[in-house]
Amino acid sequence: MACARRIMACLLVLAFFGVSLGAVHKVGDSTGWTSLGNIDYTKWASTNTFHVGDSLLFEYNKQFHNVMQVSHNDFQTCNGTSAIASYTSGSDTISLKRPGHFYFLCGVPGHCQAGQKVDVLVTPSSLGPSASPSPSSLANPPSEISAPGPAQSSAQSLISTKLPLALSLVIIGVFGFAF
Repeated sequence: MACARRIMACLLVLAFFGVSLGAVHKVGDSTGWTSLGNIDYTKWASTNTFHVGDSLLFEYNKQFHNVMQVSHNDFQTCNGTSAIASYTSGSDTISLKRPGHFYFLCGVPGHCQAGQKVDVLVTPSSLGPSASPSPSSLANPPSEISAPGPAQSSAQSLISTKLPLALSLVIIGVFGFAF
């Protein structure tokens, strides 16, 4: 009976950490969110894989930039005046809670036109069964954003994918010796 309890507790811990921890992607990597330096955010997005549960970290100088989540049409025309959400802290973390496209741009005049915009395609989490998004839901999805959180480094994108396994092994070791 004690062994069954240990196994069940370990499985619950594994499930909790496996589902709740996603990767943190720093937009623009070490350069961050800026209109300087010819940053290709389309290329940046295409070289990353985004899953439900991951987060985007926008780091920028708040005196010169901001982040606007916009519709597909507003993204195409660089229109930030009717944003779904706007961020101005200089270090904004946005949770990706559903599959589909998320569109972001800088609302400072001229910055979006200069390339400071990014289209992020979020795929379902690989941790469980999930229906694929329909093409119509990908084109102009509803907004699901969490409030900005604490700043996190881009290194967490790699670390957070291994963290659940490491924590699980530690907990299994603790449970193994505790009972």
